Amino acid sequence: MSDNQVCYTFDAAVEMAIKMEEEGFRHYLAAIRSVTDRGAREILRENALDELNHKHQLEKALLDGRMAGGEELDKPIPTMHLDYILKKQELGPKSGVREAIIYAIHLEKDAVEFYGKVAGGCAGAPMGNLFKQLYTEESRHLQTLEDLYEQHFMTEN
Repeated sequence: MSDNQVCYTFDAAVEMAIKMEEEGFRHYLAAIRSVTDRGAREILRENALDELNHKHQLEKALLDGRMAGGEELDKPIPTMHLDYILKKQELGPKSGVREAIIYAIHLEKDAVEFYGKVAGGCAGAPMGNLFKQLYTEESRHLQTLEDLYEQHFMTEN
């Protein structure tokens, strides 16, 4: 069965989310090590720290037996879907801020899709709310990156 066809216990759901956040962190860490541009490294570093923060929150949820979250996490976050327009590329020493933001947009989009599919598979179950919160939080990060890209690299006609 795929991830979007099954619902999990609280512990299994949180463990899976921790793994997702750890993988995201590792991708950012590898990207940081491959670029030399200071601005690009800072963008990637900020996003890596977000992944570590998510992982820490999830690990705390395992200890507490519940996931803390406010009502603001229940509202869907609209995004511009720049991932469809901007091609994902591996980063290298000559990559700059623009490429780092595009790279981060694609990593966040992957997380949004993952959490969205699992939340749909658990709709109506207690784990559905956990994954819906994670989906919304990742959507918020994606929106922030898209706004940053728009502000710095999209010109108005």
